[in-house]
Amino acid sequence: MIGGVPETIDEIDARLLEALGEDPRATAVALAERLGLSRNTVQARLARLEQRGVLRSFERRIDPARLGYPLRAFVNAMVDQRRLAEIADALATIPEVTEVCGLTGASDLMVQVVAVDADDLYRIAGRILASPGVERTNISLVMRELVPYRLTPLLERVHSAHPET
Repeated sequence: MIGGVPETIDEIDARLLEALGEDPRATAVALAERLGLSRNTVQARLARLEQRGVLRSFERRIDPARLGYPLRAFVNAMVDQRRLAEIADALATIPEVTEVCGLTGASDLMVQVVAVDADDLYRIAGRILASPGVERTNISLVMRELVPYRLTPLLERVHSAHPET
């Protein structure tokens, strides 16, 4: 960050991330050849992107259904906001909780969970509700993913802003 503002990526970083998104197992040499860059440049940029937190966990690529958790749901929780740290710590102990986001609006937290079946989802929801500081919950079951998590259109936008590369 520079002065509290996150650093953005340049067009070379965008091209590198696009290529990595298309082939996550590509070596630095393969990426360098594909992009017309040196291997050292690719390795240095990848290291910098990882250090800056641009490259995050590869866990997003793992399908929970393939691990035996075919149900996905969002649990909206109303909480005692003075206890957010305690609540987050408690939710982090529940293995089926895959993400927790603080929200504005009618609910305070959006807790994404995965479950084996409806009974398992009921058990998980009970654990969330039993967490200290959680006052009320509302569950929405994911019926179908219509647009999967993606960033490629944003990377393409960065790259197309600099068509000379």
